[in-house]
Amino acid sequence: MTSPLVDYGPEVEQSIASIVRLVEAAPQVAARFPARWLAITLIDEDGDVIDQVASVEGGAAVLEAAAAERARLEATTEGVSTFLVAGARYSWINGVVESVVSRRPEPAAHLTDRIDAIVTNRWLGLPIFLAVMWGVFKLTTDVAAVFLDWIDEAVSGPISRLIAAGIGAIGMGDTWIESLVIDGVVAGVGAILVFIPILVTLYLALALLEDSGYMARAAFVMDRVMGAAGLPGKSFLPMLVGFGCSVPAIYATRTLENQRDRTLTALLVPFMSCGARLPVYVLFATAFFPGQAGTVVFLMYLLGIGVAVAIGLILRGTLLPDEGAMPAIMELPPYRSPTPRSIRFHTWTRTRAFLVDAGSIILATSVAVWLLLAIPVTSSAGFGETAVGDSAFAAVSRVAAPALEPLGFGAEETTGALISGFIAKEVVISTMGQVYGTEPHEADGVEPSVTDDLRQLASGFAGAVVDTVRAMPSLFGVNLTADDGNEDTERLTARIQTEFAASSGGHGRLAGLAFMVFVLLYTPCMAAIAAERREIGTRWMWLSIGGQTGLAWLGALAVFQGGRLLGW
Repeated sequence: MTSPLVDYGPEVEQSIASIVRLVEAAPQVAARFPARWLAITLIDEDGDVIDQVASVEGGAAVLEAAAAERARLEATTEGVSTFLVAGARYSWINGVVESVVSRRPEPAAHLTDRIDAIVTNRWLGLPIFLAVMWGVFKLTTDVAAVFLDWIDEAVSGPISRLIAAGIGAIGMGDTWIESLVIDGVVAGVGAILVFIPILVTLYLALALLEDSGYMARAAFVMDRVMGAAGLPGKSFLPMLVGFGCSVPAIYATRTLENQRDRTLTALLVPFMSCGARLPVYVLFATAFFPGQAGTVVFLMYLLGIGVAVAIGLILRGTLLPDEGAMPAIMELPPYRSPTPRSIRFHTWTRTRAFLVDAGSIILATSVAVWLLLAIPVTSSAGFGETAVGDSAFAAVSRVAAPALEPLGFGAEETTGALISGFIAKEVVISTMGQVYGTEPHEADGVEPSVTDDLRQLASGFAGAVVDTVRAMPSLFGVNLTADDGNEDTERLTARIQTEFAASSGGHGRLAGLAFMVFVLLYTPCMAAIAAERREIGTRWMWLSIGGQTGLAWLGALAVFQGGRLLGW
């Protein structure tokens, strides 16, 4: 008898010999399967072969012995029988390779390996990831926000005047049509366009991190966090997409292997702060925490992650018990220099998707809000001439406002903005811009000409570019920008500060923070709800809507009332 090709070690070989004797004692089994091969295969626990042996006369005794030997092996070696067999085979393969392959001297550790030793370190990996993301949000709030003022001035000034002049030229000036276009469409869409530089900067930073190879390391580092919530490491990727938009993130859960993981991930994705929430964070952080706006926005993102982990733990122990997640296996690509073409493609694709998807929703919602503001309910004013408090908008908001009073922002205007936010978070700010209705500047007796308006647009853009360059050192704590301010933005933030202080009994800052928490936690948008219904079913969709809205109310209540009790 020839010696076996692979020696599996004394313990495994003992089990193989025991099973071989039983196979040879069962003629029907021995006639169909080679004895040693079958013994090794049964120790390796091959399900298909086990089913075949079970159907052969005498096979049951062989299978019973094989199960006993597997149990003995695992008790004796404290290992898994399948791994013992695989390990012996790979050891044999390595021995063959070593005997026939000549290797050159190993070079010094590759730069990628040296970097990974730090950024994927068990203790340093997560703090480094958080520091990187903090830098991204500082970049979006402290640097990119410079262009916000320019777009705001352009939309509310020259662009509105040019459109009004065109409407006047066709004989529609000073009518409800002009009000619809200027106060509805232009004001609503413009209130969102001012935040496009922030979103572009966010998408640009994420594209740089992805193209450099760091995002794969982030997924590796976050695997432990995902595991704490009962999710596989792969769930990090849909949740990362959720920072851009919840809709494709929910569809991305299709890449997960089983339905339980897909359902749980889809329920947690909405707690990742999508790009549509970012403008709300920036506006309120600037209004109530002007010196720490970037840090506050960053904390909102961290809070969303923390809530997702907590909800995951709750669902893991109740409605969606853990089925035993497989360990994450992923390839970490080498670091490389991001290519301008790839960065440009990813940034533009995401920005365009935001504009296309949000544009129709924003336009329809802005027109609907304008219409509600224009319809008189409690006054005899004409259409388009009624005060906000007498409008249909106020009547609708008045019904829901009492539920938000304990949260510090129970005003009708704020309630209406949150109601419109169920359609899309992009329209929360546009609704506020409409209902708060900041009045345009009074011209100094002279109406600017078209040439003056175009010159103002060009000079404002050039100034924004210069200010952006001057704002870069602020990432490192150095402020080179002059605090010139923007009158339109200052009026809007001042109005928000005033209204929130009035509705919260003088705790405006605390109410503003509670409002951000509410926006973070309640339903992202109707498109996300439709995606959830498609991917995880109607029952889970309604649970998501009710759970998110209830959690948002409780979270904002805890922030506002808890903060008051603590004397903040």
